[in-house]
Amino acid sequence: MIKNLVTGIGGFVASHLADLLFEKGEEIYGTYRWTEDLRKIDHLKDKSNFHFVSLDLNDAWNCLRQTVAIKPDYIFHLAAQSYVTDSFLYPVETIRANMLGTLNLLEAVRFSKEKENYDPMIHVCSTSEVYGLVKEEDLPITEKQSLNPSNPYAVGKVGADMAALSYWTNFGVKTIRTRAFTHTGPRRTMMSAECNFAHQIALIEQQKQEPIIHHGNLDSVRTWTDVRDMAKAYYLLVKKCKPGEVYNISGNVTKTIGEMLDYLISLSPMRNKITKKLDTSLLRPYDVTLQIADCSKFKKETGWEPEIPFEKTMQDLLNWWREINV
Repeated sequence: MIKNLVTGIGGFVASHLADLLFEKGEEIYGTYRWTEDLRKIDHLKDKSNFHFVSLDLNDAWNCLRQTVAIKPDYIFHLAAQSYVTDSFLYPVETIRANMLGTLNLLEAVRFSKEKENYDPMIHVCSTSEVYGLVKEEDLPITEKQSLNPSNPYAVGKVGADMAALSYWTNFGVKTIRTRAFTHTGPRRTMMSAECNFAHQIALIEQQKQEPIIHHGNLDSVRTWTDVRDMAKAYYLLVKKCKPGEVYNISGNVTKTIGEMLDYLISLSPMRNKITKKLDTSLLRPYDVTLQIADCSKFKKETGWEPEIPFEKTMQDLLNWWREINV
């Protein structure tokens, strides 16, 4: 049976990837830290081909010990401090987790490769945030766009991205990097704009909040992908793509944050009563406002196309927040 190691198994994308790997009949080793909330994968914990692995990526010895013990065929490195807002509050911890944690994992594989001829494929999950604010004339964003990180989260991810490339170039460790653009759907709890709005709408419907949606910048442009399509993309990545390469992954639907909010409001029976109000605390010091990607390179090599419509993604996200707010 194919072995997969998924770091940060309690996370949003990791939980959906675990679902897909389970459907494929593959073995899953999911790493978690002792403080992590694992409710997103409660439905998998009793499955015979699913295994929890206690792993702190900041602990180099722990990384080496678990990597040698498991020897997965594929490693999906999704663990990160991914809250952009929190990265301004905890820049050192964010960069330590995202960059040095990645280095510890890569070093563990390099050691195993040299000593035991162990040679897995490693997906290092970077982010579109590494591109920062891109000029309109440089759209759509290709993988050749210069890196311009605008927050500590993105700085740490640039480090992880470049470390993955370096370990392929210098040591032959088979890394593939992805720079995924906005992806969302059920189980997302990070207070990104769409989750914040869905959360507020659910509270309004339950009469736990006045019918006012508090928002930040509504003019930022995003290209939207459903998380379940993103999980399929990651699965195809390690099967079909080339080590040492980097791939943008994004959907086909481009909308402003404001257009996305208007659609979410339209799904609510309270839509005629809801108003919008700017909350300046939700404005970033430096906002990434144009995220329109060219992911033709990835599509050409894998045949991947997003299948889930934007409308279903938003409906499922809102329904999920309605359920967890009851």
